[in-house]
Amino acid sequence: MNDPRVRSFQITPGDLEAAQLDDLIREIEQKSLFYHQEKKKSLKARYIYGTIFLIINLCAWLIRDYAQKALTTLLPHVSSCGPEGSHCFHTLGVLRVSLGCFIFFLIMFLSTWNTMKLHQDQNSWHSDNWTFKFLLLVSAMVASFFTPQLYIQIYGEIARVGAGIFLGLQLISVIEFITWWNNYWMPKNQNKQSCSLGFVMSIVFYIGSVCGIAVMYYFYVASTACALDIFFISFTVLLLIVMMVMSLHSKVKSSLMSTGIMASYIVFLCWSAIRSEPSHTKCNAHTQNGHTDWIAVLSFLIAIGAIVMATFSTGIDSESFSFQFRKDEAKEEDDIPYSYGFFHLVFSLGAMYFAMLFISWNLEHSTRKWSIDVGWTSTWVKIVNEWFAAGIYLWKLIAPIVRQPRVHEQPQPTTEVSR
Repeated sequence: MNDPRVRSFQITPGDLEAAQLDDLIREIEQKSLFYHQEKKKSLKARYIYGTIFLIINLCAWLIRDYAQKALTTLLPHVSSCGPEGSHCFHTLGVLRVSLGCFIFFLIMFLSTWNTMKLHQDQNSWHSDNWTFKFLLLVSAMVASFFTPQLYIQIYGEIARVGAGIFLGLQLISVIEFITWWNNYWMPKNQNKQSCSLGFVMSIVFYIGSVCGIAVMYYFYVASTACALDIFFISFTVLLLIVMMVMSLHSKVKSSLMSTGIMASYIVFLCWSAIRSEPSHTKCNAHTQNGHTDWIAVLSFLIAIGAIVMATFSTGIDSESFSFQFRKDEAKEEDDIPYSYGFFHLVFSLGAMYFAMLFISWNLEHSTRKWSIDVGWTSTWVKIVNEWFAAGIYLWKLIAPIVRQPRVHEQPQPTTEVSR
């Protein structure tokens, strides 16, 4: 058949390849759009989890301080709550709410820890299915109030360990943030302007640290009888001097700015520890006198916000721990934006942490209303946390020197060449 109209409808190999190429481009664009939407939902999901965590914190506070009057007719009918519901309020009530929160985020951790790609089913479970997850959370909360008192007390002991692990992860995250901030203000290929800005910031942090030390000596050392406060503040000064001397060493690759930021953080931890001393301590001139005022309420609300922010910021900072991602590894388009498993693990440990703050690390006695993290146990936890933070930072300074191979200790054998 030589009809030209028939020949015009014949498909050449070139046309077929062009059509396949168009289909491939269209498929790639659809996948890119899908990955973009999934990443957007994933990033939105972490804020939803943070909001849930905040609401649970507020519920724990209400259970501790006000739920006894509101639920006094309901909880006494639950056998695990004991006579008049006394085992479901105050300290044990906080632990029950914490246990429910811990169970929920532990389940989320176990179901998402190996998620790597956006097209996996675990990604959809992490970012969607909110109705089912809400029912799961409510079920965990209800189950915790039917748990016998003995198991709640055992959980309280375990929560102390979990809260300590959370503090360790938080310290590492803070130190990594300080390193990033230092590199941002004083990059390696620094010009004159960035160097000047970094120098000014260093002076600001050092002045702030010195002023903080002076303020603590003025307000919290009323007399020589305040030996413990003198020890806390003086040892903090010693730590600051050691960090500054180490950062000035020629072999240490660190700037004064990162040390200045760390010094301010160390001073803040010391101040926070002294502020946590009991109200009957004579050396603490600014501890609440036992009455609830606007300062106590404001401090309490700020503390709750700080708990949520600390948990959230540590949870999304999986790169600092090389948990799933490597900093020198380029991410592919279908990679999840952050480690879901690590995120939920931190929130489960954060559930233990907020419980310890609400009960001031004391499983035997209840804390008064509108107070958080007050008592000698809280004071020593914060002091040890301060020393641990300084130790991690000092090790970060000297680790490259210690691990540096010593090539000059063993001379290379020489061989004589005979002519």
